[in-house]
Amino acid sequence: MSIGGSSGDEAKSSENGIHVAKSGINAQADESRNVRQLRRTKSVTRAEWVSEVERKARESQPDRPIHKPRDSLLSWSSGFDRYEGVVNWGGLMLLLGGTRLFLENVIKYGVRINPLSWLMWVKTEHENDFYFHTPLFLLAANLHILFAYYLELQLARDRIKGNSEVYIHVAHLSLILFIPIFVLGLWTSMFSLLGRTVVCVVYTVLFLKLWSYAQVNHWCRSQKSWRKKLSRHRSFTLHKTFSSITEMMSDETDSAAAAATVTKDLKPYPDNLSLRDLYYFLAAPTLCYELNFPRSQRIRKWFLLRRMLEVIVITNIILAMFQQWIIPSVKNSFQAFSDLDFIKCTERLLKLAIPNHILWLSWFYLCFHSFLNTMAELLYFADRDFYQDWWNSKDVGTFWRLWNLPVHKWAVRHVFVPMIKRKYSKTSASIAVFVLSAALHEYLVSIPLHMYKIGVFLGMMVQVPLVYISTFVQRQFGPRWGNMIVWSSLILGQPLGIMVYYHDYVVKTVDPSTL
Repeated sequence: MSIGGSSGDEAKSSENGIHVAKSGINAQADESRNVRQLRRTKSVTRAEWVSEVERKARESQPDRPIHKPRDSLLSWSSGFDRYEGVVNWGGLMLLLGGTRLFLENVIKYGVRINPLSWLMWVKTEHENDFYFHTPLFLLAANLHILFAYYLELQLARDRIKGNSEVYIHVAHLSLILFIPIFVLGLWTSMFSLLGRTVVCVVYTVLFLKLWSYAQVNHWCRSQKSWRKKLSRHRSFTLHKTFSSITEMMSDETDSAAAAATVTKDLKPYPDNLSLRDLYYFLAAPTLCYELNFPRSQRIRKWFLLRRMLEVIVITNIILAMFQQWIIPSVKNSFQAFSDLDFIKCTERLLKLAIPNHILWLSWFYLCFHSFLNTMAELLYFADRDFYQDWWNSKDVGTFWRLWNLPVHKWAVRHVFVPMIKRKYSKTSASIAVFVLSAALHEYLVSIPLHMYKIGVFLGMMVQVPLVYISTFVQRQFGPRWGNMIVWSSLILGQPLGIMVYYHDYVVKTVDPSTL
């Protein structure tokens, strides 16, 4: 027993010894880890201290030192970001390159700019319309406007109830888009290319605006239906609003009268239902309807004059660029696309890319700055947020959100947000917006040209994966590379679409031997 007991005690003591040894090893490892961390911290601090001491010691030497640790400016670690001179250099190189292309174009084709030829073309297109078909079709759009106004009056008076409202609105909006398809397709020879294009653009804008008009009035009716149930709460809220306005105007001599004047000018539903209000919205530079638009106090005459002069001058510049650059380049691409010669097609694409991109930039400024500001100034429309700095977009998705704000705001307000409220995912809502946008782009190209393809639709839908690709590139390599993808898609994508559609249009309607 004594031997067994002594062996058991020895085993226990050995186990305790092993446990103590393990604990000691772990403690020693933790201590060494802490020492290494502290040493690393001290080493960094000591390195900085040594560098500072060394710098001071070197400066005290009689050799007048001028060197110190620093990176070259073009290294990413230098933190240098002033590239104004490089931007100026790039602009100058583009100017020289564009001048050379212009001179080459003039030497090869001669001076093709002739404003009178555009007037003759418009006259010919007007004759093809028999002078009245397109204007008559545009006047017929007032029937849709009057019907939308009459329908809203009936809904405001509770004469249409249930789901009938939705069915009527859907049928009416569908007719706005399908009537041009039917009429322009059935009586093709009675409308010119210019007339068909104008009709499709006007009816598409009318479709978007009346959609917004119907949906906003529906929101107002829905809120009005809950007014009785929430009357006490709403009365308190309204009283609070009046009180806040009165407090803000407390420095005025008659704050109560001023607050009453402010609220008196705001039209509540259904006081907004008037033809004057509807036609103002249709003429205003926006696609989103509101009961009370922000209004400017006066017309700035010099500002308006500058914008109107810009419209006239830039329009002539765009027409001149079409005559001198775009038309010859597009015509010369016909044979290359017919032969499917990849090298020549690429050369034609790159040759068309620069003038087409300059033309697109000019069109953007003409439309979103000069023309829309002219309309806003004439109509006292105060919201001039028509675009943001899309040229700095770090990915394709940001570009589509910033470059055309009237359409973007409409899509977010009337498609994206309602789908999110109905529990759809953001991805599904975004794809729905792209599908609708792609369908309308295809509508604006296929119907006037009578070429029922899906090229434009597919081109727009390609933007969906391109959004994810550019976002991935931006996250992996930085916003500069994402911005490069945005500019590449703008510079190369549009000329390719122009040449493909021009080739197909010529094959369908023109004898290629006459080109």
